[in-house]
Amino acid sequence: MGTSSDPTQDTSDEQQKRSEIYTYEAPWHIYAMNWSVRRDKKYRLAIASLLEQYPNRVEIVQLDDTTGEIKSDPNLSFEHPYPPTKSIFIPDKDCQRPDLLATSSDFLRIWRISDSDESASDSRAVELKTLLNGNKNSEYCGPITSFDWNEAEPRRIGTSSIDTTCTIWDIEKETVDTQLIAHDKEVYDIAWGGVGVFASVSADGSVRVFDLRDKEHSTIIYESSEPDTPLVRLGWNKQDPRYMATIIMDSAKVVVLDIRFPTLPVVELQRHQASVNAIAWAPHSSCHICTAGDDSQALIWDLSSMGQPVEGGLDPILAYTAGAEIEQLQWSSSQPDWVAIAFSTKLQILRV
Repeated sequence: MGTSSDPTQDTSDEQQKRSEIYTYEAPWHIYAMNWSVRRDKKYRLAIASLLEQYPNRVEIVQLDDTTGEIKSDPNLSFEHPYPPTKSIFIPDKDCQRPDLLATSSDFLRIWRISDSDESASDSRAVELKTLLNGNKNSEYCGPITSFDWNEAEPRRIGTSSIDTTCTIWDIEKETVDTQLIAHDKEVYDIAWGGVGVFASVSADGSVRVFDLRDKEHSTIIYESSEPDTPLVRLGWNKQDPRYMATIIMDSAKVVVLDIRFPTLPVVELQRHQASVNAIAWAPHSSCHICTAGDDSQALIWDLSSMGQPVEGGLDPILAYTAGAEIEQLQWSSSQPDWVAIAFSTKLQILRV
């Protein structure tokens, strides 16, 4: 992805440094994966296992750009109950806050990462800081399908659950700020669109937007045209919050919405050959989005012309084919030239 340099102008060492793709092979199938945001931890990611058993693993890996190798730090590898459905590092580019990683499965967990140098040899470099259970009345809680960390107000995390609720946590007070029944069926994804505004998608086929100043009401932005077609992923464009994108379960198309004109998609992206699994808006451009799916393809689209009809539909501007179905995709907000994908046991970072 991106242009390769002219070999006549570069030594092989320099070419290696400018490589477009780096690969890491995990000892297990990868599902949850995300980039670190801190400026002082370049090329660092968290990856988590998808094992059909209670104990699962999380590893924190980092590209050593002098050797071109992505390495796992054994001190930063830890056991996790059930496979995490998502992982997010604290949105703290300027390194003002503790180095935290959040994960979701049966509960929302916040982990604190110590630098390997600063943690004494007998202490663990990653420690569970907080376990947040939204259902105070019982030990059981509906599994958390997804969550999002509020960039504008990092003490807030919103979670979505199969029990039809969304929960907004204050992670500093370690309490529930708001819990609301968001949909008629399971909620599969949640995304912040600002300090107090979030959206969610559900098995009921709708995209709904909530404003924490008026918790009694929500706005339905879109409903899938066929009945019983769950919406499974939601991406909100951080650079232009008028736009969001969603994925229909087992569908090869991505629906892009303009929240000012509810119900009608602005554009449908229809170049995948199999189900789409993941979407990521560019963190640095208002009109680019990456999509990835079971056709092993990661596609980047330029949506700058999305208002005008395009004969035969829009084509992607870049395509990358991986070695297996791509289940996870994340675009680095602190290094926007890099996209990460996960397929089977491999993590790849691609220069775009």
